[in-house]
Amino acid sequence: MNVTLKIKRYNPERDLEPHWESYEVEAEPTDRVLDLLHQVKWYQDGTLTFRRSCAHGVCGSDAMIINGRNRLACEYLIKDAGPVITVEAIIGLPLVKDLLVDMEPFWEQYKSVKPFLVNDDELPADGKERRQSPADRERYEDTSRCILCAACTTACPVFWADQSYVGPAAIVNAHRFIVDSRDTIKQERLEIMADPDGVWRCRTIFNCVEACPRDIKITRAIMEVAGEIGRAGVR
Repeated sequence: MNVTLKIKRYNPERDLEPHWESYEVEAEPTDRVLDLLHQVKWYQDGTLTFRRSCAHGVCGSDAMIINGRNRLACEYLIKDAGPVITVEAIIGLPLVKDLLVDMEPFWEQYKSVKPFLVNDDELPADGKERRQSPADRERYEDTSRCILCAACTTACPVFWADQSYVGPAAIVNAHRFIVDSRDTIKQERLEIMADPDGVWRCRTIFNCVEACPRDIKITRAIMEVAGEIGRAGVR
C-alpha cells in the first residue's frame, strides 16, 4: 500500500519556523511508523533527524506526535495509523531539529525526585536481601514499568505552560520509591513532591494516561502521592 507520510521538519541552520514536508512511501499494514521514517531517511532524505534506539518499545527514545497523539513510533502500526500519517516532535521541550528535542529539562526534573532506592541501614542478619511481602511489592508494580519516554510529560498542558512543573513522569518515579517499604527517605521525597511545582500542579486532565505506551495509571499515582503527603502532614 502507498502511504503519505507528512513530517514536520525544522533545520535551525536554514529554517525560521518548522514546516511540513510530505513523502510517499511503500508500506505493509504490519510495518511500523518507525519503519517508514527509516525508509525516508535511508532512501529519500538523509537529513531527516529523529531519535531511536531499541526499536521495540523498551527504550522509549522514539516518542513523537503521530496523528495528533503522543506515541512510540516503533509501536504504532500502519494498519492502525491509516494511509495519511502526520509526524511531529513532542512539544514542551526545546526543538533541536526535525523530530529531535532536547531532553535535558526532562532529565533534570526526573533527577530532582531522587529516583533511586536509599537505605543505609545494616543488611539483615543473614546478609541477604531486604525482603518485601507480595503486597508491598505490588504497591509499586505499576509505576516501576515507566520507560522514561517523556510521552506523558510532553502531553501535559501544565508542563507546556511552565516547565518548572516537575511533570507526570518524575512524579511516577517518585511514587515508585515513596511506596517502597525498603526506602528510608520517604519524608524527603514527600517534601520534594509537596513543592508548589510538584503534585499540586496536576489538574487531572488525564492526557498523561492516554499518552503512556505502558498504560501506567499515572493520575492515580499522582493522587496516591498527594494522599501520602497529607497523611505525613507535610506542608
